[in-house]
Parts: sequence; C-alpha cells; structure tokens
Amino acid sequence: MHGRIPAPDDGGRHHATAREALEAAVLPALTAGRCYVAFSGGRDSSAVLAVATRVARREGLQDPVPLTELYPGVPESDESSWQQLVVDHLGLREWLRLEFPDGNDLLGPDALDSLRQRGTIWPAALHVKSTVLRRLEPGSSLLTGEGGDEVLGRRRGAQVSRLWRRGLRRVRPADLRSAAACLAPPPYRRHREQARFDASAMQPWLRPAARARHHQLLAADLASEPLSTPASLQWLLTRRAAAMASHNYRQLAADHDLTLHEPLLDPGFVRALAADAGTWGFASRTEAMRSLFSDLLPEEILARRSKAYFNRAFMGEATRSFAEEWDGSGLDADLVDVDLLREEWRSDFPSAISTPLLQAAWLGSTTASRERA
Repeated sequence: MHGRIPAPDDGGRHHATAREALEAAVLPALTAGRCYVAFSGGRDSSAVLAVATRVARREGLQDPVPLTELYPGVPESDESSWQQLVVDHLGLREWLRLEFPDGNDLLGPDALDSLRQRGTIWPAALHVKSTVLRRLEPGSSLLTGEGGDEVLGRRRGAQVSRLWRRGLRRVRPADLRSAAACLAPPPYRRHREQARFDASAMQPWLRPAARARHHQLLAADLASEPLSTPASLQWLLTRRAAAMASHNYRQLAADHDLTLHEPLLDPGFVRALAADAGTWGFASRTEAMRSLFSDLLPEEILARRSKAYFNRAFMGEATRSFAEEWDGSGLDADLVDVDLLREEWRSDFPSAISTPLLQAAWLGSTTASRERA
C-alpha cells in the first residue's frame, strides 16, 4: 500500500482560518441527528470532541456523545484520568463507555465473521469494529480523530526552522544533523531512511529479500515529502494507505447505517491549516494544538506527550491459541519466516504490524483445511 493517489478536492470551500474549516467539517455530523465522537482521551480525539461540542452549542444542536472503548485487562490502554479531565472540562453529561473485559481479539468471533464476509482489509483492526458500531443508534454519525498524528505533527520543514527558533546559543549538534538531512536531496534522504529501517528490529519475520524490498518502498515514500509545510500537507492527502483505510471504515460504518466523518483529514481543513502554518509549519505538535484549541482544552491535554497502547487488547487469547496450532499454511514461506511470526503472536506484547498477516494466515489456513477436507 505504498504510493500515491490524486489529491482530493475540497469542493471549492475556503475558510479564513483552520479552526473555521474544522468547525465546518464537523457541522454535517452534528446536524444529521445523533452524533458520536470516538474518544480515547488522546489529543486528537479530545480536539475533535471539543470542537464538536463548541459547534453544537453555538448552533443550538444536541451535544455530541463521547464513545469510549475500555479494556480493563490491558493496563497500558488506560486513559481514564485523561478522559475524565476532558469530559468534565467540556461539561458533557452523556458518555457511552463500552467495556471489553476480555479484549476485542482480531481473531475473536466478530472479527472472524467479518473476515469470512469481507476477506482481508486494511487496516486489520477494522474487523473488530462491528463489536462497537452495532451498539450505536442507527442513522447516527460518528466523528473520529484519525489523521491527527500526521496532519498536526511536525512536518519536514520544521526540522530546519528549529535552528532559528531555538537561537544560535541553544542549537544542538543533533538539530544541525536533522536540518542537514531534511535539506539533503531525495536520493540521500531515501538512503538514510532505508538505513534506519534496516538497522531497526521492525518486522523480523520477513525474509531478508522481502524485508529489504519493503524498507526500500517505505524509504522512497518518506523521502518524497516536500520541504514546505503547505506542500507537505497536500502530500499527506495523497497517501494511498490512508485513503484506503478511510474508504474501508466508511463502508463498514455504512453497513451499520452510520455515517463516518474524519474532520482532521478533511481537505478543506488541511488546506486551511497549511495557510495558517506558513512555509515552515508549527515547531511542534504542542504548538499546533495550542494554536488551534487553547480556548477549548486544558493545557495538560494540549501539551500531553504520553500515549496509550492497545495491541494486547486486540491480540489476546484467541491470537495466541491460533499461533500455537498454526501449521504455517496460508502465507508464502518464501516471504515470511513462519517460526518467527508465530513467536511474535505468542509474545506478551505482539506487534500491531503483524496483524494483517495474522488474519491472512487464519483465512488462508482455514481455506486450505476446507480444501483438504
């Protein structure tokens, strides 16, 4: 899923500021009836919830309903204190919290039903979403904070602008190396990125040739990012993997009579944000959050750096049971070391990068078993 698609059209909409564009992007979800906001307590979902709440009250509409998934058996996923801080700050009275004591395994009953119906899709975690979506009121809208890490994160040009933002006395050697790498021509940046991937422990279950090819494609993709922030944000809108994920999530929501909205990836918002950020962009993610949402969220949320992790919630007992019994069928052994992959699935903290292979292996081995029968 490397490569690019044509940049989506913003419909000719123009807004004075990025904040106004984001408010316009959430408004259709609020006016269509009941509106849920996928809310983890992280910065992106908190921002979308805060903007949606502000717009709803300004327009005399019903408050959005935060929708939170709880996994009490996975401590590293707990964001309850952050969630409560945001809900209390916004004064929201309704809050839908769905608890999954045993997790929501990617090979659980709902996921397997979805796999049988749809086959493998990207991202793999969409196969467990039916467990959540079926609990929502049909005909409603669902807002998410998808895309925030990329759109609100520090773009390539900001690595250069840090030099004069810090001042000469505060510039560190690491800042100089980072700026020089960002200004380097694409072949050098591509080589640098590939060397970084090759030195990492990412995807050790891939055979050497397959791993090298994947790293080559990833490096080429990252090295193609433009230097200026407006061009970089436009570049983000052309990512094939993100476009496919959005398309598949919308289709899945529609299967449950729900309308999905991803306002942080709305072309009108992204282009307005590019204008606000200027050539070199925001110095940091926190600066972007403060610029856009300082009147809506507590400073603790705006400056938050910690993140929750949900891997074990989606890869639990059903995954480990399958790994124990898996005979390696369903995947190409010329591309994948099945023993290393099995150990990954059986580990205490399995990598989310392995999830597409997990479901492909289950589907392939099930099909093979039926054919043998």
